[in-house]
Amino acid sequence: MKTLSIIIPVYNEERTVLDVLARVKNAKTPGYSKEIIVVDDGSTDGTGKKIDGWGHGIRVIHKEKNEGKGSALAEGFRSATGDLILIQDADLEYDPSDYQALLAPFADPRVTVVYGSRFLGPHLSTMYLYAVGNKFVTLMTNILYNTTITDMESGYKVMRREVLQGITLRAKRFDCEPELTAKILRSGHQIYEVPISYFGRKFEEGKKLTWRDGIIALRTLIRCRFFN
Repeated sequence: MKTLSIIIPVYNEERTVLDVLARVKNAKTPGYSKEIIVVDDGSTDGTGKKIDGWGHGIRVIHKEKNEGKGSALAEGFRSATGDLILIQDADLEYDPSDYQALLAPFADPRVTVVYGSRFLGPHLSTMYLYAVGNKFVTLMTNILYNTTITDMESGYKVMRREVLQGITLRAKRFDCEPELTAKILRSGHQIYEVPISYFGRKFEEGKKLTWRDGIIALRTLIRCRFFN
């Protein structure tokens, strides 16, 4: 049986992290065993204690200080041993019940990367400006890298282990999303998209992305296309 490594970067998500872990553990992954790696990115609330109290079945990495999602992902990638690598956020915006849809395309050996698109599937209405910003950076991704994806910033990214070989994430924070996408595309891989469900949070509910991250994403896409 093949192995699916599920990387969960988490920062100050004590309200949701145990629910997410339960859903990940119970999610069906036909043909794959699970390797669950939780990277606590220097949380200052009760997140770390809740993760440690979860018990067996997960591997926990505690970072001493908060550096951002990109830094946490890099730690998780280095520790992953699975045939496939899946990124899972620690909030409740993404539903692990979509794992089967995300894994199914890998039955075709030509598929190396799968993104879950929030705009192709059912989703809770999100903030208008946030959606517009997301579609804009996705449009720029398509123009700069000659592709046709619908959701570059999707939190559900799955890839074969070999895709990450030769890819080094410089981004420490949320700019890891455009950097990872840019480097995947520059490496010659095509991105296969499947629809997923999505329950977007508002800022008062803990959402961390802002309009500034959209500007940083655009700058990262341009840097990776022309300079690095």
